[in-house]
Amino acid sequence: MLAAMSAVQAPTLSARERERYQRHLSLQELGSAGQERLKAARVLVVGAGGLGSPAALYLAAAGCGTLGLVDYDCVELSNLQRQVLFDSSAIGRPKAASGAERLAALNPDIRINAHAMRLTADNVRALFEQYDLVLDGTDRLPAHYLINDACVLLQRPLVAAAIHRFEGQLMTYVPGAGPCYRCAFPHGAAAAVASCADAGVLGVLPGVLGTLQATEAIKLITGAGATLIGRLLTYDALEMRFAEFRIRRRSDCAVCGDHPTITLAEHAMATSNSASPQGIRRISAQQLSELLGAGPPPLLVDVRESDEFGAGHLPGSVHIPLGELSARLGEITGRPAPVFICRSGGRSLAACQMALAANISAPTNLEGGLKAWAAEIDPSLRVL
Repeated sequence: MLAAMSAVQAPTLSARERERYQRHLSLQELGSAGQERLKAARVLVVGAGGLGSPAALYLAAAGCGTLGLVDYDCVELSNLQRQVLFDSSAIGRPKAASGAERLAALNPDIRINAHAMRLTADNVRALFEQYDLVLDGTDRLPAHYLINDACVLLQRPLVAAAIHRFEGQLMTYVPGAGPCYRCAFPHGAAAAVASCADAGVLGVLPGVLGTLQATEAIKLITGAGATLIGRLLTYDALEMRFAEFRIRRRSDCAVCGDHPTITLAEHAMATSNSASPQGIRRISAQQLSELLGAGPPPLLVDVRESDEFGAGHLPGSVHIPLGELSARLGEITGRPAPVFICRSGGRSLAACQMALAANISAPTNLEGGLKAWAAEIDPSLRVL
């Protein structure tokens, strides 16, 4: 249970709220006391995508008193296959604002905070300090580590989930009670998977994992049941099978261990950003823009599919789809260190690994891909 909500306050549920939450009030494990704790809770959902959508909807419906929604992206048509917080009328709108409107319509008796921002080491502390509990619904490895490290440093419980194609995983961290995300995945490569845009995802999969995140949050808030502290839960949709793995706190964990090397959010971001395999360089959209304007351009290799490349690409890019790259590496051998590009950075990282294995020195990955380029440099670039 969250310490901040362990004490039951004087009853504050209105007659309308008692009617709305009657099915909760009938549960001996929750009852009026549990519902009061839900009303007092302040929960932050980071990422309003496939995982954040069902998690936020169920937390709003459950009567979570203050619900924050963090996302800097806008709704796209391709999101609607799994991001049930939105409908077609939301396409082109900021996810945070549109999602907040949907949640407020579902439950006008709670407070919804829309945070249309990119989570960074500079703003994570100020944001997380406003909430009692954090749910991680992001799909980027650096974000997983930043969120985890900030929760450890700020003593905030965390429910973290991840999905990939037909599989998902879930774990819960409570300060002082069990291992954190870094204990389970101390090395970035062990937890790295391609994004949904790069690898694809079964539309209902994030619904399963996001609902489980909301379940864990409700149990943490109300004190009902046993949570996933010290356990990693996995789900295979193709086999319709759940599995569980015990994880322990690592004494050498960089953030929650006996002698932590990560003591500030800035350290967390620096460690996260160094998770690429040795020999692979990383470059941001802003850094690439400056490089392109400073002199002879680097070799840009776009590894997306033909329809994606045709919709929009960086001028001068060489188009080699990832599936053809191994057979065409000779086209870039002996040329300046290539910068690999894809939609959001997953396929391009795989391309860097292939190039490194072929003894192509210093392959570089455009972090965030063309999505980041469109968001930070050129909004007119069309990215499928």
